[in-house]
Amino acid sequence: MNPRTLDDSAILRTARPGDEAGILACIQALADYEREPDAVQNTVGALTATLFGDDPKAFGHVVERDGQIVGIALWFLTYSTWTGRHGIWLEDLYVDDAQRGRGYGKALISSLAEVCVDRGYSRLEWTVLDWNAPAIAFYRSISAAPMDEWTTQRLTGDALAALAAAS
Repeated sequence: MNPRTLDDSAILRTARPGDEAGILACIQALADYEREPDAVQNTVGALTATLFGDDPKAFGHVVERDGQIVGIALWFLTYSTWTGRHGIWLEDLYVDDAQRGRGYGKALISSLAEVCVDRGYSRLEWTVLDWNAPAIAFYRSISAAPMDEWTTQRLTGDALAALAAAS
């Protein structure tokens, strides 16, 4: 993605080494907002390895304003057996509370849609907490459709270890 200057001179660009602390601050702020302030175990070092290591498994776009990371979109590739093509899973979309209303969220998610189209990916998907009315309203405003018949399933911790041990 080529960097682009937004209307208020903020820069939308691909994440790069040196952004990790700003990205981690956004991740923590999102966890705080989502009522899980103690859930973040990520570190600057882990972000460096994940986003910028020899074989990156996740990717990021950021909005930088006045030298600070004020918005992030962190994502990774998915694969659809039905379409036979990759897609993007948006893991985190966050814009600093004080920076909302400037179009940064839409610019970030639009940049991911652009990646999908440019690369021939078939989907851009994510989850949203059912109580997060502002986010849901934003997603409806960009024509995102809920997948009402689908629910996210997750294995973690002891349940994950127990299933692994059963194999």
